[in-house]
Amino acid sequence: MTSNVVVVGGGIGGLATALSLTRAGQRVTVLEQASAFGEVGAGMQIAPNCTRILDEWGLLGEVRSLGVLPERIVMKDAVDGGELSALDLHDVERRYGFPYLVIHRTDLHGVLLRACRRAGVELVTDVTVTAYSSSPAGAAAIHDGGTVAGDVVIAADGLHSTARRILSDDEPVSSAYVAYRGAVPIDRVAELDVHLKDVVVHIGPRCHLVQYPLRGGEMFNQVAVFESPGARLGKADRGGPDELDAAFEGTCPQVRAGLHLMWRDRRWRMVDRDPIDNWVTGRLALAGDAAHPPLQYLAQGAVMAIEDAWVLGAHAGRDPDWDGVLAAYNAVRPAHCRRVLTTARSWGEFWHHDGPRRAWRNKLLTERDTYDYSYVDWLFGPTALTPDQEPPMFR
Repeated sequence: MTSNVVVVGGGIGGLATALSLTRAGQRVTVLEQASAFGEVGAGMQIAPNCTRILDEWGLLGEVRSLGVLPERIVMKDAVDGGELSALDLHDVERRYGFPYLVIHRTDLHGVLLRACRRAGVELVTDVTVTAYSSSPAGAAAIHDGGTVAGDVVIAADGLHSTARRILSDDEPVSSAYVAYRGAVPIDRVAELDVHLKDVVVHIGPRCHLVQYPLRGGEMFNQVAVFESPGARLGKADRGGPDELDAAFEGTCPQVRAGLHLMWRDRRWRMVDRDPIDNWVTGRLALAGDAAHPPLQYLAQGAVMAIEDAWVLGAHAGRDPDWDGVLAAYNAVRPAHCRRVLTTARSWGEFWHHDGPRRAWRNKLLTERDTYDYSYVDWLFGPTALTPDQEPPMFR
């Protein structure tokens, strides 16, 4: 089988890459190892640097209809429940030209999947890629049933990427934090003291809780994250519900009230990778979590993958030279994503301070003006397409 572009991985990043390159005039095949295209998880946040791209692709209207446009992002102290800081998301939309919204991961994945089908992307399931090859003339994804070759291969094969091993011998880095998630019908929280129009982040010593509505206000999403002694010791069987309850024991009643609604039969280890500066070898390139899996504190994981896709499509649409396309992509994306990854780690430490550092953190946040965007301008603003158009975020 041959194609102009082979994309390995049918998650949000892989589908976004396929759609972007198809819009740029390329013939794209997506290889997915599962028996069907789908996505797992619960809610996710999409900032203006992503909704800008979805609008360009003609998808923002559908995404808005499936999600929620919250009014604020509110940060609270998880111990005493006091409000520390907020972002006015109506003003955020005025400033950046595009909205901040929240959506269920499966809904965004479905939007991208339908768009790929309409665009004519070839979608192939039950293919597990075990190796890659690359030469000056092209690249290929190798699997048990054969080889799928193209002018270029984009590996969007996730945190445990097979393709990344060709470029780096690094391993995933555990933060010793674990997460429990839960998305429930909105009537399940009717008696709780929750905000139904905001994204609320309760930050506490070595733990935090995120809450926001989903699906037009029909569902309520929660993510509880805490430092797990078992996970810190590398014990995969630890971080269970008993640790969840113990981690939040010292938090305010509003936080503890939501914990019983978590999915207690599953948990997620909070893992990232150290940034790498090169994502390309020959005609093989990394994208999405294969290139830059972040911790979740900036809510930019899927957003960065969609940005990757947009940059590749923008260059491929005006430059038929794949070597030039990949060189331009590699010139701008690793630097920006390095900053996101390292800032997410620092932000996580900041959220989880205790003792005197908690008091210092709370003072810093309460003194911040609601309309101070110095922390997010570099993140929510437009992304550069070429090295000679680098905005401050890349310098």
